[in-house]
Amino acid sequence: MTNYLVEAESLFLNFGTKVILENITFKIQQGEFVYLTGRTGSGKSTLLRSLYADVPVHKGSLRIGKYQLQNLPHAQYPYLRRTLGVVFQDFQLLPDRSVAENIAFVMRAIGINKTAEIKARVTEVLMQVGLASRANNYPHQLSGGEQQRTALARALVNNPLLIIADEPTGNLDPEVTDYLMKLIREINQKGTTIIMATHEISLIQRYPARVLTCEAGKLFETQPKFI
Repeated sequence: MTNYLVEAESLFLNFGTKVILENITFKIQQGEFVYLTGRTGSGKSTLLRSLYADVPVHKGSLRIGKYQLQNLPHAQYPYLRRTLGVVFQDFQLLPDRSVAENIAFVMRAIGINKTAEIKARVTEVLMQVGLASRANNYPHQLSGGEQQRTALARALVNNPLLIIADEPTGNLDPEVTDYLMKLIREINQKGTTIIMATHEISLIQRYPARVLTCEAGKLFETQPKFI
């Protein structure tokens, strides 16, 4: 039996009264790497936001692990989000906290309060992304690539089942993009499922994987025809 981590069936997602994606169906296996592509405004970000319950299911069904999002009580949202890691294009780091404190903040937010446990896990993920020497630096002291690696470490710290990455390389130069992609693929190869939105065809060609494309309110499994 195939182990699907994410399943959507006849899913409709709205923004206000406007239908953004309609009647879409897809499945993603545990441990899979999937690209999500599409033009600006095609619904990529809306679909990703629905996965962490920031956009409600209008109609149809959406499941992540044991959570059925179409009827998930608000009180369960924090528990769903503890199983996820999210990486944004603009990093979204706390500017008044060091690299280590940005990551520790996530652990405290989910109820982990033991200082030794937090310190050990923060050190572990910083080593994983090659930033152990930058633990005490603040975001403004980091390059764009280092900020995004900090964001990736933050997404990893809870040992998520799924990492949702929304254009994580959009603000990075090609050399830094390649470094980040190698990190992301290594994380995936260790068993973490990853859904990554991108509009960079060259990236998909260098690091091939399954591609889902948003177009005209639908979702297709196809190679994109645009940049």
